[in-house]
Amino acid sequence: MGDRTAVLAPYRAVLASRVRAQRSHRASFRLDLGSSMLVGVVELAEIAVLFLTVDRLGGLDLAAIVLVFGIADLSFSLADTVFGHCDNLPTYLKAGTLDVFYLRPQPLLAQLVTSDISLRRLARAFVGLVALVAGLVVNDVAWSLGNVALLVLAVLSGIATFSAMFVWAGGMQFFLVDGYEATNAFVYGGRYAATQPASVWGRPLVVVFGFFFPMAFTAYLPALTMLGLPGGDWLPGWLGWLAPVAAVWAWVLALAGWRIGVRHYQGGGG
Repeated sequence: MGDRTAVLAPYRAVLASRVRAQRSHRASFRLDLGSSMLVGVVELAEIAVLFLTVDRLGGLDLAAIVLVFGIADLSFSLADTVFGHCDNLPTYLKAGTLDVFYLRPQPLLAQLVTSDISLRRLARAFVGLVALVAGLVVNDVAWSLGNVALLVLAVLSGIATFSAMFVWAGGMQFFLVDGYEATNAFVYGGRYAATQPASVWGRPLVVVFGFFFPMAFTAYLPALTMLGLPGGDWLPGWLGWLAPVAAVWAWVLALAGWRIGVRHYQGGGG
């Protein structure tokens, strides 16, 4: 226990200093929180506006879509809070400052994850939490032990899956030159896809965001299972129980990409 505390102490010290630094500038901190929350509210409002013209989308009504959005947005926002700083890796690579991380006696990925923390992202998570609670209230969810367990599994698995996406994208940066926009199409595009009904996707999207990057398993499929809806041919509702399996697959993909990328890296050349 003492050895574990000693190992974690440097990470806690770095994160604590980042938190204090952000909170010391109160006006800026509040503005960041407000802007982050506003983005989440606007995206939720986009869904509500869409349902002004249609009653159902992909077999789901507005109430069901709010539930899907809540699970996906809460999971992504929490994953973004912890692993979103993998987005900084391209900057370190181009500046040649990633080599500094190799001089410290901690794993590279752990240093990158704990190099910063953005508390403003918690405001976005709050929007997702409100949407999730609203979705549970307005839908006719049969509250059983199974559905409670499924909801917990869905959120935890969603956090794990989105976290894996950030790590996978980071691993790809070792091979790409200014390629973070390409990986963002899958990370942030995947987040957007996760908030939508997968039943409207074409087959290529089902393959990419349904199985290879298992975004459909983060919210859509668990929501179908909780609501007792059948789903489609390729993505039936009962697959919601396989969200943890999808999270494991996402991490296998992410860690493989990260390991290959780190081995490929030859240094900044300075």
